Amino acid sequence: MKRPISALARTGATLALSALALAACDSAGGGGARNSVHAVGSSTVYPFAKLVAENFARSNTDFRSPLIESTGTGNGIQLFCKGLGANTPDMVNASRRMKDSEFDRCVSNKVDEIIELQVGLDGIAFASSKGGIMLNLSPKTVYEALAANPYGKEQTAKTWADVDPALPAEPILVYGPPSTSGTRDALKELVLEAGCKTNPDMAALKESDENKYKQVCTEVRDDGGYVDQGEQDNLIVQKIESNPKAVGIFGFSYLEENADKVQGLPMNGVQPTYDNIASFAYPGARPLYVYVKKAHMRAIPGLGAFMEEWVKSWDKDGPLARIGMVAMPPEAMEANAAKVRDQLILTREDLAAE
Repeated sequence: MKRPISALARTGATLALSALALAACDSAGGGGARNSVHAVGSSTVYPFAKLVAENFARSNTDFRSPLIESTGTGNGIQLFCKGLGANTPDMVNASRRMKDSEFDRCVSNKVDEIIELQVGLDGIAFASSKGGIMLNLSPKTVYEALAANPYGKEQTAKTWADVDPALPAEPILVYGPPSTSGTRDALKELVLEAGCKTNPDMAALKESDENKYKQVCTEVRDDGGYVDQGEQDNLIVQKIESNPKAVGIFGFSYLEENADKVQGLPMNGVQPTYDNIASFAYPGARPLYVYVKKAHMRAIPGLGAFMEEWVKSWDKDGPLARIGMVAMPPEAMEANAAKVRDQLILTREDLAAE
């Protein structure tokens, strides 16, 4: 969505001031101007951003290769929203959409012109080792197995059969992402909350006490049934590979990358595959995002060209699909390419519209 014409003068002033701020930071640091793109954020988006950066460096030899850091979505957005200047990142990769509260924090710190790009789709995959435990899950069974207090009651389930007699009587042991991860946020929204809402009392609780509802529906157990494995999804792969009775939660790209070691577990009878995620038939399908500071566009060499490299990479037959990203529908590709071309600015109304 474009800013109204009355905001154009302020936009120009913001860009000019941000360029000065960047220059001042660089001068104070004594290291010369920062001449490469700096991105932080999601561990799920990290391998995709690294590939885009590598291809960008090969085809744009006049620019230095972008620096990509895996900090987790929540931590990355926090760094991104700290303000403008060379000591702050230009971009943040996110495995879920920016929250209203995060947008407001950005704006309060003068990061008030943000370009939001959806770059592709991913799935929250549940997996076990090859030949390991096989579970036909649903949001309801996952919620009842992993919630700290399912439906507000004490968590007593020790085995999968305690949750659903059709599942094996094996101990519940799930390795998953930490609270700072966008994958954890998406797990809450797409799976845990969906499972929780199958209970009619929870809909009533949401109306009467939304904070209590969020706690009951999204807080995970801490008694060993769910193990926070940090921001490195590869560690989760290693954990379940070494324990055939364990389940792991990570992005679809890691499932595809390690198909010789792990197997996907169906959700509502639907396998976590490329086609099922692309069609949203798989319940854990989610969009992936990149957020960019427009104020840094003129000050950081190659930032605009790096955004264009993302556009060139997200096609169904492109380099990102070859390493596990699920391509967006054609109309979404065009809409997001237009955001790069026209440098369209995200507003709070845009966030509320979806």
